[in-house]
Amino acid sequence: MADFEDVRRIALSLPETAEDEGKFAVAGKGFAWPWRERVDPKRARVTRFDIVALRTDGVGEKDALIASDGAKFFTEPHYDGYPAVLLRLDTLDVDELRELLTDAWRTKAPKRLVKEFDA
Repeated sequence: MADFEDVRRIALSLPETAEDEGKFAVAGKGFAWPWRERVDPKRARVTRFDIVALRTDGVGEKDALIASDGAKFFTEPHYDGYPAVLLRLDTLDVDELRELLTDAWRTKAPKRLVKEFDA
């Protein structure tokens, strides 16, 4: 079972990744962050570190992930039309999390960096 410390460790192992308050970015572009749940419509969102939002390579990929396993992947109205999927960390092993984070990183990393990473 994965947790947010696994997210941090894996994300920061990817080239040129930086963390700012639990949000991970490459070249200044975010690819993973903790979910901020709207618990009460009249109050601020609540940060949840057991669920992570990950960038996808488009809404089609997001929809495919959700269709493949609704226990792991989901969305909410805030993310409608946006290429990011919500991921329940307690449903994953660390290897699967590594693959998902790396895929998310690839969506935002400069092409030269992806090429160097793959070499």
